[in-house]
Amino acid sequence: MTFDEKIQTLKDAILNADAIIIGAGAGLSAAAGFTYSGERFEKYFSDFRKKYGFSDMYSGGFYPYKRLEEFWAFWSRNVFVNRYLNPPKKVYEDLYSIVSQKDYFVLTTNVDHCFQKALFSKNRLFYTQGDYGLFQCSEPCHQKTYDNEEQILKMLRAQGIDVDLKDDLKIENAKMTIPTGMNLRCDDTFVEDDGWHAAAERYGDFLETRKARKNGKVLFLELGVGANTPGIIKYPFWQMTAQNKNAIYACLNAGEAAAPQEIEAKSILINADIAVILEKLKDF
Repeated sequence: MTFDEKIQTLKDAILNADAIIIGAGAGLSAAAGFTYSGERFEKYFSDFRKKYGFSDMYSGGFYPYKRLEEFWAFWSRNVFVNRYLNPPKKVYEDLYSIVSQKDYFVLTTNVDHCFQKALFSKNRLFYTQGDYGLFQCSEPCHQKTYDNEEQILKMLRAQGIDVDLKDDLKIENAKMTIPTGMNLRCDDTFVEDDGWHAAAERYGDFLETRKARKNGKVLFLELGVGANTPGIIKYPFWQMTAQNKNAIYACLNAGEAAAPQEIEAKSILINADIAVILEKLKDF
């Protein structure tokens, strides 16, 4: 099947679906331009590379900084560029234009808030792994999270950084005065607050609706999901596709689109840049 034939097959599946369940991983945001290395890393973190030796934002998040000032200098910048700046490409907006008139729900491991920026309904989103825009207690004494935009901007200013990061950088001056951590699932201290549980319940309810369960025409649309946490999106999507005779599984992932033999006949696998695929879908 040619690329255009796969695009048409996927478009038909979207048009005919009673419900679309979107599973989104890091590859979707990477396609939108939220890359963690290369030119983007150099633009915002070249001073960290020179001082600490790492060459991507992911490694910087796990670096054993000796002082909290260094830790928050990195994290304030990381949060700002990956949560409060918009991605360079309109990938999420293209996706929204494709599914907005359908009965959809989004399950994502991404923590960058891009879905809501692109006008996806908050009530149709489940961010399983947290949100760059939320703080929690570093040793959680309660199951609450806190919006962090104001504090992130204060820490940026403490480094001599304006909103477009043009000023000289002062790594040592970003200070956090309370015992705070990021609301990201990296260990057993992750806080699942009331909003997290409400979203989980809405996702569960959606799976139980008449359209989405059993023999409904469901499209499981997987976008940029890698092998780091397959138990959250990929494996459940495979299983639910196998259990529903009318379900279709679509995997969009440059170089990694695959499906098990059991559901291969009802799968649409497109190994290409997600940005290109969505652009074609939007205009096909």
